[in-house]
Amino acid sequence: MPKWDPHDVLGVPRNASQATIKAAWRKLAREHHPDLTGGDSQAARAATRRMAEINQAYEQLRIGRLGQGNGTEAAATRRRWPPAEKPTRPVTGRLDTSGTFRPRNTTTGPAHRPAGRPPIRVDRLDREPLRASHPTGPLNRSRQRNFSPPPPPSLDDALALTIAFGKFHGHTLGEIASFEPSYIDWLARTIARDPELVAAARVVQEDLDRRSVARRPRPVGA
Repeated sequence: MPKWDPHDVLGVPRNASQATIKAAWRKLAREHHPDLTGGDSQAARAATRRMAEINQAYEQLRIGRLGQGNGTEAAATRRRWPPAEKPTRPVTGRLDTSGTFRPRNTTTGPAHRPAGRPPIRVDRLDREPLRASHPTGPLNRSRQRNFSPPPPPSLDDALALTIAFGKFHGHTLGEIASFEPSYIDWLARTIARDPELVAAARVVQEDLDRRSVARRPRPVGA
């Protein structure tokens, strides 16, 4: 009985490359596949045996070529099998922070403070006592202890004061009082960040009231 040779089954030479062997196997598989028998049971059984023989020959040549191939192919096979182990997760340590937990509204100072010792003050600066907000700002501070407001300017100094903003920029309060005295009332009622200007405007306003100068009312938001 002749010896079974996978090269003869696939019809390839002994020195055929892997690509040639695979191409021959595909060609024979398309020719002898059992699905191509058209429902003939006897032909299907014969095609199944032939297909098993073709697959066995191809597997034998493929495995043999991979084992006896050149150095590069064999090295690639050794690198792919067995597969490398998956990297493991790094080992992390656990830190117990339960000792740092403090209940709500508890002090963080020393646990054993000497009896009679006052607690440590966080704010060591001598700050101004808190006061209620007022539109006039620093001018109305007579309610504070040991505080006396600065004296108001004279009428001449108030009339000579020049404003540096608004539509009357560069004009004195005396000039503004002569052609639009209602603007003086607006300055005395609205400005809060310039104490000197507010004090001068109030002096001029009192002079206008004393002389009974009529003013056109200005809207509050004007």
